[in-house]
Amino acid sequence: MASENSPLQIGKIQSIQRVAASAAVALLILSSAASGASGQNAFGHFIVVDQFGYTPAMRKVAVIRDPAVGFDAGRHFKPGAVYQVVGADSGTVVFEGAPVAWRKGQVDESSGDRVWHFDFSGVTEPGDYVVRDKARGETSGRFAVSPNPYRRVLVQAVRFFYYQRADFAKVEPYAGPGWTTKADHLGPGQDAAARYFLRKDDPSTERDLHGGWWDAGDYNRYTNWHTDYLISLLHSYDENPSIFTDDFGIPESGNGVPDLIDEIKYGMDWLIRMQNPDGSVLSILASDPASPPDATAKPSYYAGPSTSSTYKSAAAFAFGAKVFARFPAFKKYAAELASRAKRAWAWAEAHQDVFYSNRDPAYGQMVMGGGEQEVSAEDRPLCAMLAAIYLDDLTGDRVYRDRLKLLVWYSPLFRLNRAAPYDAQWLQPMLYYSSLATADPALVSDIREHFVKAFMNGVYDAEHEQRNPYLAYLPVYYWGSAREVARQGFFFLNPSLDGIAGLPADAGEYAADYLHNLHGVNPLAKVYLSNMAAFGAENSVDEFYHSWFAKGSPWANVKTTQYGPPPGYLVGGPNPSYSWADGCPQLTPACGAAPPSPPYAQPPQKSYADIGDSWPINSWSVSEPSCGYQVEYIRLLTHFVTSAAR
Repeated sequence: MASENSPLQIGKIQSIQRVAASAAVALLILSSAASGASGQNAFGHFIVVDQFGYTPAMRKVAVIRDPAVGFDAGRHFKPGAVYQVVGADSGTVVFEGAPVAWRKGQVDESSGDRVWHFDFSGVTEPGDYVVRDKARGETSGRFAVSPNPYRRVLVQAVRFFYYQRADFAKVEPYAGPGWTTKADHLGPGQDAAARYFLRKDDPSTERDLHGGWWDAGDYNRYTNWHTDYLISLLHSYDENPSIFTDDFGIPESGNGVPDLIDEIKYGMDWLIRMQNPDGSVLSILASDPASPPDATAKPSYYAGPSTSSTYKSAAAFAFGAKVFARFPAFKKYAAELASRAKRAWAWAEAHQDVFYSNRDPAYGQMVMGGGEQEVSAEDRPLCAMLAAIYLDDLTGDRVYRDRLKLLVWYSPLFRLNRAAPYDAQWLQPMLYYSSLATADPALVSDIREHFVKAFMNGVYDAEHEQRNPYLAYLPVYYWGSAREVARQGFFFLNPSLDGIAGLPADAGEYAADYLHNLHGVNPLAKVYLSNMAAFGAENSVDEFYHSWFAKGSPWANVKTTQYGPPPGYLVGGPNPSYSWADGCPQLTPACGAAPPSPPYAQPPQKSYADIGDSWPINSWSVSEPSCGYQVEYIRLLTHFVTSAAR
């Protein structure tokens, strides 16, 4: 008989775990066909709430809206004097109160709405509810008060990365019946045999670069951005590890390792393949779009290394080494990542001026990818700072700490009192460094003092709640605003802020307001995640721009096509700079007579619509999802989920 800890017995246990996980996955998938509607209570757009719900201890504020400017300006709504919280099924009134006008009835420029707030924080008993206007009968969508209302949402948000896996077959039970596909881009000359794009006819340049995650609605992988995704996901795990269990419904579920760690490893393995023997890291892998993903036979190409991509890979390898070392099964893997981080650092330090532009005019028409991932010359030292932070954290070697001091203290670019100091992308890792026990005390003091000034001047002040009637203030809306909402919210509860004097005591409450904004507390009453009816949302995203879920495909729209896209994709969100292609409407009949409005020519917060049209409508600047948006949302959401069962 096998001993308790023998390989045979462990294998049996893992097999049982995998069977159990498969059953759990089937339940996850089947639930996506269920309705999330509230039965007898018709969904309304005038009283907006977090459609997934609230924890008992949360501040709970319903926003009542009277449209004054924008596409819905003709649909006026004047609230009654008494608002109620009632049981969604029983109709029992559990709370009453009066709505309070925002800024005495002033119309908000960012939304075009006149707004009232109804605070029902006194409702703490778990249950399903709606907010109702007593005199007019108008109700909000259904929502839950629950100790853990966002657990199921987190699972779907993480499963996004399973669906975004490149070169990976999506099969049942892990993929829903409508979202299965063969492994993509693994034919001749594709991802496992990609060639250098300046020597396309040279078979000696072939590299196996398969894996990673499609970056967004395209199938390209950009090293500079991919490393950001890895670092952010590693932080999400590091900040609340107990919530990341082994049952999220991916092929690795049941293997004894948290599923988020398994998913991170899938992304990290691709980065390993992108590293050259000398330590440098290739910049980009470009793969052709198609629907379904495996439908194209066109070749894939890669570009050479750059200083920025190599520094940022050093950071991702180093932080990965620290986190993976916690798992006995990954001790060797962690050691390999540490070695790769040091080699990448050494190469980047010795090659400070290697650039790679995806769309450099010098290459003529041979452009790669859908965006430009290379950083500016001014921002390149920021990549070095990132690498120095995580290598110092991993090794304690003073060479990295001394380099970090030079970057932060002595370079004009990094002086902590420089102009425009509030930059979330770079401040977050600096704050992380300041929280480390091994950090340089003088550097910690300067970083934290700088952050408090930047935070109080640029993000928070005594009028914070009055700056946006939907309680999630952004100074400006632009392409990818949903990411900025998530990122801004996280800054209110960043665990690295512990012990920093000068921050408002109630800052943590505001983080939840940003989460609620993404969950429906916005002028469109829109949950900016796709296909979430089965998980509590009555008005989530039905359609978005993506090569797989393309317009005209069976996956294009939740309501009007056979399948629609999978659950859990965070879209870009409102973008007041949206427009159709230059030259429309004369350019092509596909333009139509006018750009779709919304999102065109609307107040900033109403500059969104569920559109998935490609060129010339160019819906990608509004509705395209991105791994970059997803990781910021997951990191915020992580802090509102507990380890309790779903």
